[in-house]
Amino acid sequence: MSISATFSSHNPATGEVLADYPSTSREEVFAAVDRAKIAAIQWQSLTPKARKKELLAWCALLTKEVDRIAALVKEETGKPLSDATLEVTLAIGHLAWAAKNADKVLGERHRPSGLLMFNMSSRVERVPVGVVGVIGPWNYPIFTPMGSISYALAAGNAVVFKPSEYTPGVGALLGELFNQISPIPHLFTVVTGQPETGVALTESAVDKISFTGSTRTAKKVAASCGARMVPVVLECGGKDPVLVAEDADIKLAADYALWSAMSNAGQTCIGAERVYVVDSVADEFISTIKALVQNIHPGVHGNYGPATMPSQLNVIQSHIDDAASKGAKFLIGGTDSVKAPFVEPVIMLDVPENSTAITEETFGPTLVINRTPTISKAIELANATRYGLAASVFSKRNGRRIASQLECGMVSINSVIAFAAIASVPFGGVKDSGYGRIHGPEGLMEFTYARTTVKQLFKIPIVFTSFSRTPFADKFIKAAIRLLHSRGLG
Repeated sequence: MSISATFSSHNPATGEVLADYPSTSREEVFAAVDRAKIAAIQWQSLTPKARKKELLAWCALLTKEVDRIAALVKEETGKPLSDATLEVTLAIGHLAWAAKNADKVLGERHRPSGLLMFNMSSRVERVPVGVVGVIGPWNYPIFTPMGSISYALAAGNAVVFKPSEYTPGVGALLGELFNQISPIPHLFTVVTGQPETGVALTESAVDKISFTGSTRTAKKVAASCGARMVPVVLECGGKDPVLVAEDADIKLAADYALWSAMSNAGQTCIGAERVYVVDSVADEFISTIKALVQNIHPGVHGNYGPATMPSQLNVIQSHIDDAASKGAKFLIGGTDSVKAPFVEPVIMLDVPENSTAITEETFGPTLVINRTPTISKAIELANATRYGLAASVFSKRNGRRIASQLECGMVSINSVIAFAAIASVPFGGVKDSGYGRIHGPEGLMEFTYARTTVKQLFKIPIVFTSFSRTPFADKFIKAAIRLLHSRGLG
């Protein structure tokens, strides 16, 4: 295909140019989707067993190439190699689960037809939507998009993937490796480019879009797709809270909250940004986390890397400045902690709830710790946000009770972000954090639609669905309904 332009990917830690990639035009995106539609038909003609075999072959190839993929993730994001390797392995785990469980989850189901329709056989099948467009993020350039790619392919769809312009190489490598094993051309296509390439994908003939990114951009994606009634999955930002109850294991809570907030330079949508700790254990929690953070530093060889997207540094700085102007105290770091391309750890205390450090997603290695008189107040403050992605609760006895009151899609109890690594559970948020689910059975079903089939098994003397319906049939229906439901019993 003819390419009119290219763009470069960079190592955010050093500024080094890594490679050039095609800027896929609108026309080329549309053509890729058209080819994918043909591939989808071929893919759906295979048996579930055959699709499983091909996806597990891709899984095996990715496993052999773990080191190569992780090295590229490290180069394009700047994160430590250990973190990059963990990300790749988790993505492979999700691919394997989706491949192995798709047939079981999506198999045709018999449904009871009820007493009035006793002569009918009722079945529900899950039908692939067709072509799924996936728009991926830069912070987890393989784990996050593979949560859509794996489940969409396993459900019987073709996929056109637009990776972030900051991490195009990871996307291109995924496509290269898939095409080494794929029996069907254009089943998984990667289109690299700047944001306009993603816009083109949302305006193409795709049958569904799965987007990960900011809430602001997600609303534009939803509007573009909504004009053509194309369904979307939106995984957006979060302002994820950690709640520390009186009976919490304080050392565990401090250790996990710190890692959740600072790992990947805080560039984790499900990472901790706010801590609400009950007064009676607040001093212990604060002193513990202060001791732990002394050993955490950014850098090429540090605990975490740079801001992958340079413009995010301005957001981080503005949130720190706003908190400081409103009277926040700094446990560590301060307004001078942003040292491009890195950000030193920042932990703030007593931050007013109207500060942007509380109300907006920071997406940096910062953490707010606020005291609350009770865990009930902590729950109230945790929910007082337009976001609703994830949360963590630390309590030895009341974790489930507290979790049940949180307005979010996922909760870890006495742990952090554990749900992301468990392939059998759904991943997604509520409110401004998006809608739809990836991962687990719900993730497989997300990329299908339900089709109901009802078949008459035998004729009965009373006809309901005909203009020749008799007065006797009307009396029979009313009598049957009264018998079944007049007493209001379940």
